[in-house]
Amino acid sequence: MEVFFTFSFFMIGAVFGSFFNVVGLRVPKKIPFTTGRSYCPHCHKQLRFYELIPIVSFIMQKGKCRSCQARISFIYPFVELLTGILFAFSFSKIGFAPELVVALLFVSLLMIIFVSDMAYMIIPDKVLLFFLPLFVALRIFVPLEPWYDALIGAAVGYILIALIIIFSNGGMGGGDMKLFGVIGFVLGWKYVLLAFFLAALFGAVVGGMFMLLKKVERKEPIPFGPFIVFGALISYFYGEKIIDIYLSLL
Repeated sequence: MEVFFTFSFFMIGAVFGSFFNVVGLRVPKKIPFTTGRSYCPHCHKQLRFYELIPIVSFIMQKGKCRSCQARISFIYPFVELLTGILFAFSFSKIGFAPELVVALLFVSLLMIIFVSDMAYMIIPDKVLLFFLPLFVALRIFVPLEPWYDALIGAAVGYILIALIIIFSNGGMGGGDMKLFGVIGFVLGWKYVLLAFFLAALFGAVVGGMFMLLKKVERKEPIPFGPFIVFGALISYFYGEKIIDIYLSLL
């Protein structure tokens, strides 16, 4: 039965991943959802229903729009696949426990942020404001230990990025600051600090590689949101082990 439920969560995650692509692309540009089904960004022709099947449709179309033959961004199936994997992983690691709801919502928020930041380098306030009350309600019923760690974590995450913005003359943006506030509320202060450290580490390594390969110029901005996403996910699922290993080495 566990295999069945794990696969079911993967399929549910893949479907939601397709929706998160739409949210991440439409919300920052204030494109109403009343415009109907998803459409090709090149020829603007609405996709047929079979072209909306997560992951499979990308393979069937060989990564191209059937109407105009324009290449489809690999971000679409990547987010669908990654969301499916993370939903399934959340279930396999947590099981049918109240914290599973927190995990699935946290993954959902981060996947939308990943899409919007990759596409526009924007972290939409509307997305954060939608998820924040849900996390507040969940942390009342599924509190951290101690319960006020969520409040301290939110303050630490928010203030940390605010200080970086002040002293780096805009090295990070207001969206990053608000996002770390939400992440801190979910994770608590120790794990939000770990999430920031991992995000900065990933960003430095990948950014350095891009500069060595001359994919980006030295002062050319690159999206930091994806690094925040991976740092937050690793901290959420493995933060305790990482901190324990670090303390054991001291």
